[in-house]
Amino acid sequence: MAATVRVGIIEDRREIREGMAVLIGGTDGFECVGAWGSMEEGLAALRPPAPDVLLVDLGLPGMTGIEGIRILRGRYPDLPMVVLTIYEDDRRIFDALCAGATGYLVKKTPPAELIEALRQSVDGGAPMSPHIARKVIALFREIRPGDPPDYRLTPHEARLLQLMAEGHHYKTAASMLGVTTSTISFHLQQIYRKLQVQSKSEAIAKALREGLVD
Repeated sequence: MAATVRVGIIEDRREIREGMAVLIGGTDGFECVGAWGSMEEGLAALRPPAPDVLLVDLGLPGMTGIEGIRILRGRYPDLPMVVLTIYEDDRRIFDALCAGATGYLVKKTPPAELIEALRQSVDGGAPMSPHIARKVIALFREIRPGDPPDYRLTPHEARLLQLMAEGHHYKTAASMLGVTTSTISFHLQQIYRKLQVQSKSEAIAKALREGLVD
């Protein structure tokens, strides 16, 4: 039997926070392990082991979601953090992904799609609302330089980075390349080291920004 996905929520609006907690707790294979009304509360309450995935609002009282994501990425380098927000402007999308968010969804996302996005994130995916994904591609292409720097990526690493930028997660990338998910994990760590990043979202953002992928 597959392990239960443990989800944490940081959302200031009580009705939304409680609604998401009920949705997650009532879905087979998922468990809500904490729901906090501010980033300060979440940072104080979170202790190892971290949840399997964290849902984070951006427009929070006090510390913003982006500031908190940056702190959490330092504490938990491998923690998937999916933004769930009303904001759709380029600046917040860019800042959230650069801070370490692994996905970006708008609050009008249907419940079934939200649950699937959480599962994808735990599996190594980078879920985004479709129009947000289009914005991300356009945004990073606008600021990419003419000639990409040489990070000495092997052909296999470059291909894997391309697949991740296209939205593949560990399992689908492993299938495409004919290797195991453990091999994918190993090569991703090599990519992170060479690009000097700490997460898949940072690697994809840097790859798009610097023209390492199409």
